[in-house]
Amino acid sequence: MNDSASPGSAAPAVLKNSAGTAGVDPRLLEILVCPVTKTTLRYDRERNELVSLAAHLAYPIRDGIPIMLPEEARRIEE
Repeated sequence: MNDSASPGSAAPAVLKNSAGTAGVDPRLLEILVCPVTKTTLRYDRERNELVSLAAHLAYPIRDGIPIMLPEEARRIEE
């Protein structure tokens, strides 16, 4: 059995933004929701976070991977 990735395997869900840091694939944004409110998220490119306006939380993106844990999110005041 061969454990290596096949040529037709899916691309990773991360990409580089204009600053050269990892961002989020727009396809991933289409399916991710806030784990608290189940509402859509907005990508904040400057802070590299996924923001839930409904929950007033901003989830960090580390090395291109969204950390969707409420305890890791930053509380936002708006």
